[in-house]
Amino acid sequence: MTTYSGHVRPGGVPAVHELAGLVVTKASVGGRWDTNTYVLRCRFSGDELVIDAAAEPSRVVALCGDGRVRYVVTTHRHPDHWGALEPVAAATRAVTVAHEDDAPAIPVPTALSVRDGDTLRFGDAEVEVIHLVGHTPGSIALLYDDPTGPPHLWTGDSLFPGGVGKTPTPADFTSLLDDVERKLFDRLPGETWVYPGHGDDTTLGAERPHLAEWRARGW
Repeated sequence: MTTYSGHVRPGGVPAVHELAGLVVTKASVGGRWDTNTYVLRCRFSGDELVIDAAAEPSRVVALCGDGRVRYVVTTHRHPDHWGALEPVAAATRAVTVAHEDDAPAIPVPTALSVRDGDTLRFGDAEVEVIHLVGHTPGSIALLYDDPTGPPHLWTGDSLFPGGVGKTPTPADFTSLLDDVERKLFDRLPGETWVYPGHGDDTTLGAERPHLAEWRARGW
């Protein structure tokens, strides 16, 4: 197993997190947006799933394997998360995926609209869709419940080290924090590894003590 810190820089070397059944490659693309793109590869079949083809399509495609990309998932409708979606989907011939509430606002057609609780299987690996309303109406997280270790969670812009994502209104903030608390913190253990849409990784255990603080400050 390689050492993995979860820290990547725009244009820098990707970070690779090797699990027993899954290999996670993380790269920062898009320059000033510093958006994280993830490639999840089933260790046994080679099948892959891409999370947020954000920018730099040739670089995203280079992170993938030899034509085994099954899905390209967009975590939410904001352009800094789908800027390379069209060329990446064309190059990989993968199925484009987004939540049904955000799909109409993504200009690249969504081949598979998903809802809360749906699953995506690629090879022997499977991720669950978790709908988190607030940053956008159709924001999603993806959960890999590793049978050999702690869960792994890709949260888009809904959860970061230090708080939840930006929301348009106070009501949206309450909705997002309620969803994050109920669907993530109340359900999953503290060891759950969190991969956000921008910046460094964290764990639910590191963030859980600050939930009341986030609610009190309102962001």
